[in-house]
Amino acid sequence: MKRDTILIIGAGGVGRVVAHKCAQASDVFANIQLASRTLEKCERIRDEIGRPIGIAQVDADHTHETVALIRRTSPQLVVNVALPYQDLSIMDACLETGVDYLDTANYEPLDEARFCYRWQWEYHDRFRERGLMALLGCGFDPGVTNIFCAYARKHHFDAIDTIDILDCNAGSHGKAFATNFNPEINIREITARGRYYENGKWIETPPLAIKKSFDFPDVGPRDIYLLYHEELESLVKHIPELQRIRFWMTFGQEYLTHLRVLENIGMTRIDPVPFQGQKIVPLQFLKALLPDPGSLAENYTGKTNIGCLIRGTKNGVSKTVYLYNVCDHAACYREVRSQAVSYTTGVPAMIGAMLMQTGVWRGAGVFNVEQFDPDPFMDRLNRYGLPWVEKVIPGHVDL
Repeated sequence: MKRDTILIIGAGGVGRVVAHKCAQASDVFANIQLASRTLEKCERIRDEIGRPIGIAQVDADHTHETVALIRRTSPQLVVNVALPYQDLSIMDACLETGVDYLDTANYEPLDEARFCYRWQWEYHDRFRERGLMALLGCGFDPGVTNIFCAYARKHHFDAIDTIDILDCNAGSHGKAFATNFNPEINIREITARGRYYENGKWIETPPLAIKKSFDFPDVGPRDIYLLYHEELESLVKHIPELQRIRFWMTFGQEYLTHLRVLENIGMTRIDPVPFQGQKIVPLQFLKALLPDPGSLAENYTGKTNIGCLIRGTKNGVSKTVYLYNVCDHAACYREVRSQAVSYTTGVPAMIGAMLMQTGVWRGAGVFNVEQFDPDPFMDRLNRYGLPWVEKVIPGHVDL
């Protein structure tokens, strides 16, 4: 097996960023292979990069196709930036071929919009027995947000009491309604019931029912809405002293109005409905009508701000640490022809792959990123385009 080969599966907005950033780190990723169901997407990315990379067509729904591709390309690591529905089939291919695995989002079944790591955590013993490593959720949220929490726990706290993860996109793409990543996945996430953890139990809420305001650095005040997100599940598991953890995301009123209308007329449904003698899934049809998230990048302006507001104690004294990153849409496009939402997911995936490829992060089994030393990751965020800011505030600062 070539120790310098990486196979990236998925050539959407995030796959483009991962491929570009791996190409910038040729000392680690000497041989890059990029595969997608749509070969033309791979060809466009290869031509943008301007250095030789291998490209291939694969339908990652089918494990046997992925197995054949892995055997042809002989990678050390498969980076899965395809659809969350394909996580398990790609993990199966990695097990069959003896290759490490990394993804940015947890598995979801097609017929249920549900964040849950159970299906992938159940692979732990199989990966461990084969001496292979699977790293889950190595994007920004999940991913960097988990790393921020691990960093704060290592350097700032004896115990963490509460965490609020704050995701703000203050950019403008000029479209009446569009999503910043795969429309099907995005809308499934936002229309699901909210959920947060407090005092040892999970509490569910209606979708987008809880709203607050937060003043984001470099962006300004924005309305934030409580959602459920997968990193909550892993952080509760790995920071057992947590008393409360929540996830918040910003939405503009125009976006919410469009979403409400689409829900009311049934276009966000994920169950098949009869149409002209066949069955279609309304949300999948809606996806075909909406702009490709990659097409938004060229004219995107504004910034994202994603971070963690973490409260706890050190030597018996309460304090709050706010760790965050600000990313500029236009700057991302100039560098890798991407918008910031794809960039903030793709760069951490490349960093995680780099740490695995070089042996800095190593283990046998299935892991979430907060289980490893956060310092090498935090250092590389600064070096590869996602510099972070750290604010330490005395006392307990709540939303």
